Amino acid sequence: MKTTDDATRPVHHTGTGFRNPWPNSTPQGFKGVVKWMLTRSKQSPGSPADKRLPRISASVRPLHESQKLRVTWIGHSTFLIQCDGLNVLTDPVWSSRASPVQFAGPRRLVPAALSMDELPPIHITFISHDHYDHLDDQSVRQLIRRFPRMQWIAPIGVGHFLRSRGAERVTELDWWDEIQAGDVSVGCTPAQHFSGRYPWNRDSTLWCGYTLQFREKKVFFAGDTALHPEFAKVSKRFGPFDMAILPIGAYEPRWFMRTVHMTPEDSVSAFIDLVDDFANSPCVMVPSHWGTFRLTDEPVMEPPRLTAKTWSESHLPVDHLWILDHGESRTLD
Repeated sequence: MKTTDDATRPVHHTGTGFRNPWPNSTPQGFKGVVKWMLTRSKQSPGSPADKRLPRISASVRPLHESQKLRVTWIGHSTFLIQCDGLNVLTDPVWSSRASPVQFAGPRRLVPAALSMDELPPIHITFISHDHYDHLDDQSVRQLIRRFPRMQWIAPIGVGHFLRSRGAERVTELDWWDEIQAGDVSVGCTPAQHFSGRYPWNRDSTLWCGYTLQFREKKVFFAGDTALHPEFAKVSKRFGPFDMAILPIGAYEPRWFMRTVHMTPEDSVSAFIDLVDDFANSPCVMVPSHWGTFRLTDEPVMEPPRLTAKTWSESHLPVDHLWILDHGESRTLD
């Protein structure tokens, strides 16, 4: 018999942490990690394919026009989103490695497209979860020193990390929560992933995506996720969106990554679920989570190539797929 707490607890809560509530969505455990490490590709991160990754010298400035929305890819899942005179960051990572130490772990293939000194005043920073390629200790400390009154928005449990480093304004959200952060309406959305910076705190904090509603524009930032059944519900509750930032990389081998990362085909499928009436509510897709760190076994340039191929095969307008170079900005009128 269930206790009252069990009966009323959200399906993604466990009592001691969090889980993916959908069938066949449990990530691999330690044995899977060992199996992957023993069998994974020997390809070096310094392979010739990586040299095709372009980087543009980004130049950003305040954007005051309420009719416009601008996005700049700094790298991986770090984006600068500008609208209505506001500057917003997602998953800020500036360190040279996505790792607890800077002498080992995945190294950046492309330097961050903007230095901290080149950032405009940041009003809000969003954290999707606590993995090292999305929540970087040194980057957080630098941002707190540079913008001490900035608003931080994070999933349940991640606020402690931010507050312990000096963040003053921190809001923690659960899936489907909605808040007003200044002039931006924020929704917290489900993601299929996991959390933990150490083996002993796995899944003790939540993972999520976000919706951002400015005065006239709406953005969906998926964070880090596998394909799950809630994208259509996200659209009905928070859409229609003008821009969807979706991860397309870190998906091989599939037996290991299927429950935590989307393939390019999955990402386009998620986009279609998010935009169920494209003719009346056109939306651009901005791919994330590729080309900055080599985290898994697929070739570095494969994710954007397969995304473009799947997009074309899905008969979606080519000008609504924005595969950005590092440092590239695009503006949506």
